[in-house]
Amino acid sequence: MSVDIRIRNAVKRYGDNTVIDGLSLDIREGEFFTLLGPSGCGKTTLLRMIAGFNSIEGGDFYFGNDRINDKDPAKRNIGMVFQNYAIFPNMTVRDNVAYGLKNRKVPKDEIQREVDKFLALMQIDQYRDRMPEHLSGGQQQRVALARALVIKPSVLLMDEPLSNLDAKLRVEMRSAIKEIQNSIGITTVYVTHDQEEAMAVSDRIAVMNEGVIQHIGRPRDLYQRPANLFVATFIGHTNIFDAELDAIGDKAEIVFSDGSRVEVSNVIPTERHKQRVKVSIRPEEFIISTDKDGSGIAATVDDCVFLGLNTHYFVHLDDGIRAEIVMESEIDREIEKGARITLTVKKEKINIFTEGGERNIVSGVRNDLEEVS
Repeated sequence: MSVDIRIRNAVKRYGDNTVIDGLSLDIREGEFFTLLGPSGCGKTTLLRMIAGFNSIEGGDFYFGNDRINDKDPAKRNIGMVFQNYAIFPNMTVRDNVAYGLKNRKVPKDEIQREVDKFLALMQIDQYRDRMPEHLSGGQQQRVALARALVIKPSVLLMDEPLSNLDAKLRVEMRSAIKEIQNSIGITTVYVTHDQEEAMAVSDRIAVMNEGVIQHIGRPRDLYQRPANLFVATFIGHTNIFDAELDAIGDKAEIVFSDGSRVEVSNVIPTERHKQRVKVSIRPEEFIISTDKDGSGIAATVDDCVFLGLNTHYFVHLDDGIRAEIVMESEIDREIEKGARITLTVKKEKINIFTEGGERNIVSGVRNDLEEVS
């Protein structure tokens, strides 16, 4: 049976080096929860603390109401899928999947029934008698997933499980993993540095940096209303501009370095005052006009790249700042290099951060981290 996971004030040290200091987190029963961040941010360290493979120097870890800090990993009832698959090379697919059940002294007829069930679920029943060396990377990963799930764990832990696969297979496998997790409903904690992968599979994501959780939320929350500048730049692509926020009464305007202005209506009331800000405008939030009399931010096209559905334009503003713009491709038309253009923005979508990038000052930011107590 799945459980919720609660972590309170977790601390992890390696000698004098503290890599996680006072981290708290709630993972809901049955959800697909991803720890996302750059290499060295602490996400795998935290996963291994949940698994029992790393020591815990402080704080409390709970599966439901069961405190697991001192519980042996073998008694935590977890399934684990590793980056390198870790399936046994001297066993057939069937024996690999049956391994955990045999260790638990499950009756033979039940082992056969459960192994058959999960081989079918993972669509690898036709390979049951093959040795791992005769399987593709994706097939080996399905074996590893079947072996982890057949023991009916309370929690499934996955550490960069797709990083050794090629790009096309990664897309196929992430769809398969999400479909299987949905059908079983098991609490899943997934670690990756791949933002697109995280957004494709997750119910919620925790973005980590230097051992600290920056933002917890649905993929939509993190992309559309990131809590701070780090999250904005880590999730997807964005253009960052230094600007000034100018406020007159209950109205606010962003003043860019070239003097152009954009009125914004969603700045938090307490932040509607004159201040230096960072403005995040994603490539698809620009609108290009080639009308010579158009108003907006003046720019020049440096290059364009046709990618089928969309065309990417690389431009520089008159003050030298560079930006990337994505527009839906048009039939037999693209804006040529050297063309003068003006840019307007979908102002309801842009994000505005304090000058140091610590927080987003537009309304609508949803950060579940604030609910952890």
